[in-house]
Amino acid sequence: MSLKVESLPEGGIFFFRVLAENEYGVGLQAKTIEPIKISEKPQPPGKVSVVDVSRSTVSLKWEKPIHDGGSRVSHYEVEMAPKDSDTWSLCASVKSLETTVASLLQGEEYQFRVVAVNDKGKSDPRQLSHSVVAKDLTIEPSIRPKASTYSVQVGYDLKIEVPIAGHPKPTITWTKDGTALKQTTRVNVTDSAHHTTLTIKDAIREDGGMYTININEFTVTGLIEDSKYDFRVIARNAAGAVSKPSDTTGSIMAKDEVETPKCETDPIYNQTIVINAGETFTLEASVEGKPIPTAQWFKGSFEVENTARAEIKNTDCKAILVVKDAIRVDGGQYTLVLTNVAGTKTVPFSVKVLDRPGPSEGPLTISNVTEEKCSLSWLPPRHDGGTTRLNVLSTSSSTKLVIKDANKEDSGKYSVTATSSIGTVTEEIIVIILDKPGPPTGPVKIEEVSCNYVVLSWEPPEYTGGCQINNYIVEKRDTTTTNWQIVSATIARTTIKVSKLKTGVEYQFRVCAENRYGKSSPIVSPAVIAQYPFSVPAAPGTPITTAATKDNMVVEWKPPSNNGGSPILGYHLERKEKNKPRFKTTDLEEGIEYEFRVYAENIAGVSPASKVSDGTVARDPCDPPGTPEAIEITRNHVTLQWTKPQYDGGSLITGYLIERKKYPDTRWMKKPVYDLRVKASHLREGCEYEYRVFAENAAGLSKPSTPCPLTKAEDPQFLPSPPAKPKIIDSTKNTVTLSWNKPLFDGGAPVTGYRIVLRESIAADTGRYDVTASNSGGTTKSYVNIVVLDRPSAPLGPVELYDVTEESVSLMWLPPAYEGGSPITNYIIQKRET
Repeated sequence: MSLKVESLPEGGIFFFRVLAENEYGVGLQAKTIEPIKISEKPQPPGKVSVVDVSRSTVSLKWEKPIHDGGSRVSHYEVEMAPKDSDTWSLCASVKSLETTVASLLQGEEYQFRVVAVNDKGKSDPRQLSHSVVAKDLTIEPSIRPKASTYSVQVGYDLKIEVPIAGHPKPTITWTKDGTALKQTTRVNVTDSAHHTTLTIKDAIREDGGMYTININEFTVTGLIEDSKYDFRVIARNAAGAVSKPSDTTGSIMAKDEVETPKCETDPIYNQTIVINAGETFTLEASVEGKPIPTAQWFKGSFEVENTARAEIKNTDCKAILVVKDAIRVDGGQYTLVLTNVAGTKTVPFSVKVLDRPGPSEGPLTISNVTEEKCSLSWLPPRHDGGTTRLNVLSTSSSTKLVIKDANKEDSGKYSVTATSSIGTVTEEIIVIILDKPGPPTGPVKIEEVSCNYVVLSWEPPEYTGGCQINNYIVEKRDTTTTNWQIVSATIARTTIKVSKLKTGVEYQFRVCAENRYGKSSPIVSPAVIAQYPFSVPAAPGTPITTAATKDNMVVEWKPPSNNGGSPILGYHLERKEKNKPRFKTTDLEEGIEYEFRVYAENIAGVSPASKVSDGTVARDPCDPPGTPEAIEITRNHVTLQWTKPQYDGGSLITGYLIERKKYPDTRWMKKPVYDLRVKASHLREGCEYEYRVFAENAAGLSKPSTPCPLTKAEDPQFLPSPPAKPKIIDSTKNTVTLSWNKPLFDGGAPVTGYRIVLRESIAADTGRYDVTASNSGGTTKSYVNIVVLDRPSAPLGPVELYDVTEESVSLMWLPPAYEGGSPITNYIIQKRET
């Protein structure tokens, strides 16, 4: 049976109930469980406008429909079509009054239209009045003050509002009399989208002067999305002179800056908010995101409307819902949905409103009627006032446990105990709530990252929905878009390797669990860039030119302090002429001063540049000077001289650098000189020193000369003169006594001793003997003649006979070879008979 109820107010919310009547009266009521809202499809949205245009995006906004058909507009559908085409396609579905359409083709022309949707259907479309070309929009900055002179009396306030134009929005600075304007609590500047305003409170005489507004901005177009760029600025004056370049901005990737919505809530919202009917409750969250996300409040699947009882107080950084005079239907699940181009964030809130229960359900049944009693039975009320979901109904033959709106917390082991005068019995019943699973247990771990793949892992859900998890669904998205793409919908394990990623692109992943009852809510990974698991190296050390000629230079540098986790593959060396702004590679030109910088490279890329080296002139170096020679030595100074280089390198020798090193130290002390001789002073007596010399011309220092031999710091010393007048005082058969005078000159140092060589005298000891005197300056000697006295040797034979007679014979021999140190006085002749 049906009935059409007419003349109801549009937008009204009604409950309906039906009662049957017969000749005995009116029966029990039957009524609608949920309220019904009287509505129809909405009118078209208001005027559609273009907010911004780039080479790949168009930002649109529109006004609400004049009439929503009596039912709140749930969302808007944005459609686009190429110019002069009737083929429209859905490009966005949003709940706010603005959106940004992305992934447009640069230079293409598009038309757009918007449709409002409520629970009764879609409105007619409202089309943008003109087509739009996808290109970067640039408008030269301009300032349009209403006057050039402003006057104010001392003690009064002054407010100057100046219109500003330009796209993108220009950067604005104020100066006073040529210097930057210092802002205080009395003097300050505020900027809006189209104006800059100077406010001066309680003006004083010193506030007078020349105020200037400066706009400094330049838009660089033609960049390639996801490419990296460095920028620097050079100033040029009216005379055409240019400044040195500014510091670079550092590496900037050409892409829209977006940040997914984030929010924080008070810990009290982690549990169900319980209030009494008639009270006011507030749901609140802090909001962040780039661009600022749109905040929407939902109760169940319906968006909350701003009414006298339900007041929405959303700001850029807060989302607030205030519900006054709460009634039973205000209880339930609320959801805050935050949306921007980077993604969506949902935050759940649970509210329970305690109220008196509804009427008991009929029919009222009478049984077991006797003279003294009867039994009554009825059904519980549909609404228990929010006080309980669990009810036990018992009869004489059974007991029933009723659980309303069962959820996963109702799973478990239930015990039923029956007690009578005879005894007690207990039975256990296991209840399993079958539902879609809870989300996987996070966080999503980034186990491994490379240039084209990422390995993810997670843990199974804490709540499986009462049955086995069939599979997991893994999705990915480029963080510059809001489109999620399925990576795998059939994975059974809790880890996956996501391949075919683009190097340098930032991705986000989300994972859902699925059982036979449905799919869980997702857990979302942190953003991760597909890149090698290491970074570019740090900058190498500052280059040093260690050798140079007119046509080549030797440049050295230290490796980076950090190789980024990957071995250094090589280096890039750049060279430029000093005072020139650009690095280039050409042949060296003699006489030109050059500077160098170097980059390191590993598999991840090229490092930042090193610091620029000191300048070095391309000239031949000169040869080293001759070895230094000590021509004068004392205990506290030494005079050295050397010869000039054989080859001066083609330019004049401008000076020398002498270095001194004390033995056994390793540190050289330097001193510049401009002659071929130097007096090295302040020496420590008794220490040994080493010296070497460098020559210098326009190309720099030569290699060092050969070091001179170690030179000892001491006053000069000479050989002593020989001992004076050595003589023999006495001699015996086997001894001799000598005497002498000390040397006439000791050589500048005391004589340390005399040396005489003595041994047992024999005939052969006769001869010349040397006497030696020694000191620290050397050794000298004299001599003495010694004769050893001894018996003579045998006369020399043979003995010859001549003039032989009967009575005599004459003998003849030679004198002995050794006379014994004394003249032969006589010979002794002996005979014997044969």
